[in-house]
Amino acid sequence: MKYDHIFDELEISTNPFALCELRGTCDLGLGRDASATLHYILSGEGEISLRARAPIKVSRGMLVFIPALQSHALHSFGRRDDPVPDCKPAALRLASLMAGSEQTDSGQLTALCAHVSVGLRGVSDIIDVIREPMIENVSSPSQMRPILQSLLAEVSNPRLGSRAMIRSLLMQCMIEMLRNRLTNNESAFRWMAALADPSIWGALKMMLDSPGDNHSVESLASSVRMSRAAFAKRFADAYGSGPMELLRDLRMTRAGYLLEKTDLPVKRVADMVGFASRSAFTRAFEARTGQSPRDFRASRQLE
Repeated sequence: MKYDHIFDELEISTNPFALCELRGTCDLGLGRDASATLHYILSGEGEISLRARAPIKVSRGMLVFIPALQSHALHSFGRRDDPVPDCKPAALRLASLMAGSEQTDSGQLTALCAHVSVGLRGVSDIIDVIREPMIENVSSPSQMRPILQSLLAEVSNPRLGSRAMIRSLLMQCMIEMLRNRLTNNESAFRWMAALADPSIWGALKMMLDSPGDNHSVESLASSVRMSRAAFAKRFADAYGSGPMELLRDLRMTRAGYLLEKTDLPVKRVADMVGFASRSAFTRAFEARTGQSPRDFRASRQLE
């Protein structure tokens, strides 16, 4: 199987889960995270709104993956009796929610949310090249349902080894979501063919490892011993767009991570992701996220 080696090399990390509750009709803005976000809807109905995209309808049993740097918000369709969103560490009341000992308001949307990072061994952030949300409905029996039930049990009742177990269960979720899409040959995931093409993979790895380097179509083609025209066509056939478009996305995601996780000056972040000037970087970042680098950093620090 041409994709087996990809799954063999997957690695995943996650930030602590939060249990988000939206009581009544209300919104919970989730901003533009530098990492991808996974939402598992436990109760209620609503939608996830995304910038420049159609909203995603959600209900109990849905698992939704939102790519990095995509501004989005949870919206509850509940009643207008208590419109106050609330996020708290998941273990606080997830156990009682799972056991059914705590009755939720019929107008309440409850979601288990986490930031995730998926890479290949030796290459960080392979998930950055996923540009489309992934949606799975596991309300009915499916391969993923028992995985998610085990995940909920570990989050709600943490014990020795839970951290490693959660990582393993999340890995199973991501493998299942990617496998379903590759099996169905979804167009948004044709780029993974690049990982099965040694020539294209070599260039893709260079961009993933060092998005701030001075790459060009010519230099990438030369690195894999192909002509510029042949490389550009093969890359576009595999990924759906040219290598420079992917490089721009990778640079913006890396910049978002640096702005959120470090206190480096914006000019230094611009240098590290391959921009000769702060003004050019600011324009590109605003076009990608809708926020200036300074505002993005400030919004993440307020959370």
